[in-house]
Amino acid sequence: MDLNLDISEKSLPVYEALASSVRLNIIQLLAKRSMNIRELAEALGLSSAIMTIHVKKLEKAGLIQTDMQPGKGGVQKKCSLHIEQAEILFPRKPGSIRDFHESEISIGHYTDILAEATCGLATTEKFIGEVDDPRYFLDAERFHAKILWFSEGYVEYKIPNFLLSTQDPQELVISMEISSEAPLTNNNWPSDITFYLNKVNLGTWTSPGDFGDKRGKYSPSWWPDMVNQYGLLKHLNISSKGTFMDGNQISDVTLDQINVWDRQWTLRIAVEKTSEHVGGLTLFGKGFGNYNQEIVMRLYYNKIQNDSDEA
Repeated sequence: MDLNLDISEKSLPVYEALASSVRLNIIQLLAKRSMNIRELAEALGLSSAIMTIHVKKLEKAGLIQTDMQPGKGGVQKKCSLHIEQAEILFPRKPGSIRDFHESEISIGHYTDILAEATCGLATTEKFIGEVDDPRYFLDAERFHAKILWFSEGYVEYKIPNFLLSTQDPQELVISMEISSEAPLTNNNWPSDITFYLNKVNLGTWTSPGDFGDKRGKYSPSWWPDMVNQYGLLKHLNISSKGTFMDGNQISDVTLDQINVWDRQWTLRIAVEKTSEHVGGLTLFGKGFGNYNQEIVMRLYYNKIQNDSDEA
């Protein structure tokens, strides 16, 4: 789960919760695994009573969650981390707020695909057809898919472009939850994933693994433990400065090189056989993984002033 903060009193509980070295250490411990009050107290050399106070502070701020579970000595309070990342939004200067067009692309709404086993796709209720059979990527039920995976190939989406002639495009941000695809899972399974927009190669990002060390926060209860559980939330950013993945430049391709005025865009995500690391890919949509979102595209723009606007 992501947390959006601002500079207002409603965010104060979070800032107060983080203003303690003990509570920061608790977060570090819970990032590794869930723990009960006694385990946390022993790890940090505190009494259970003091630890309970710190835990309540973090829970009130929404940073951790607690559940009562049966244990050896009776019912115990189990603590787990509730937040993956947080963003603080500072007040903007007057006139600096940008508008944007947003498109949400459902995982199963692809218009072209080439998939090699291991591969498959599923809705939030069931697998679609048989796994490792690429024919099922053309099944009519694919439009309901919220997760798909393959070891080699590509998936392609068509996206409408609502940019107007009175709008000056500044930046395109594409976000998605994505990982590699290993047989079963393997957290150390690099895969070179290449992104294309309107047939322009935006660059390649290497996914570190296919994560299965713990269940995805939003994965359905029927989803098997031994397969893809969650990915990384990645932000692909194209502007006048080049193309970046989470702030790290992956190519010199700029916004004016991708035919940004086309009425329809084509996004391709590929694992190519000529890559150094051919480790597949998994795309997670709503109802799977850790972020509960589809592929999201935001095109930021400034309004072009004309004489009548200035009058």
